[in-house]
Amino acid sequence: MPAERIAMRQVRDVLRLNAAGVSGNEIARRVGVAPSTVRLTLKRLAAAGLGWPLPAEMTDAVLEAQLFTAVGTKQGHRRRDEPDWAAIHRELKRKHVTLQILWDEYIERHPDGYHYSRFCELYGGWASRVSVTMRQAHAGGDKLFVDYAGDTVPVIIDRLTGKTRRAQIFVAVMGASNFTPASAGAGSMPRRAGPSHSAIGSAPTQEHSRRSVGFPTCWCRTTPRSR
Repeated sequence: MPAERIAMRQVRDVLRLNAAGVSGNEIARRVGVAPSTVRLTLKRLAAAGLGWPLPAEMTDAVLEAQLFTAVGTKQGHRRRDEPDWAAIHRELKRKHVTLQILWDEYIERHPDGYHYSRFCELYGGWASRVSVTMRQAHAGGDKLFVDYAGDTVPVIIDRLTGKTRRAQIFVAVMGASNFTPASAGAGSMPRRAGPSHSAIGSAPTQEHSRRSVGFPTCWCRTTPRSR
């Protein structure tokens, strides 16, 4: 059988619709896959002994592992210890966690595992199948994305005494510009428009963005504040 896979959300939809008595062609139309993919998916589900409803505790990672266990043992397919991609995906959301760190931990547990480049490639393939909740279209240079990033850093405010204060790093990115201005900021992001100059080391103003990367039509905070 081909090793091509569909998103686990689509697998669940195929199983649910099949249990409801929907025809294979209609399932393919609703889910957005080929009829042959529906048939292959149902065969895999039957071979794994899975039926609808699936257990509430069955995650996408567990479901995928049960459906494709045999695929990983065939000649020409993956035969190394497979990382828990869902767990890696969750870990990457934590502060300061990178794929390099996660690969170091993986290769320590599995010395014969994937090399770093292959590890990143496989994770990228897995992540591309994760259900997307929102899509946005961006015209190059139309929006300037701004936010504060990472930890605060010490900034000397009195050279004689060596007194320091903590400053946040303000970053602005505008697509298709090849410019990423950044500066140390004294405070948090205002709710409206772009940040304005205040104390030493404050965030860039819109005039700063005009000089650095052109003048966008609007500022977009990458992580909106909760109300």
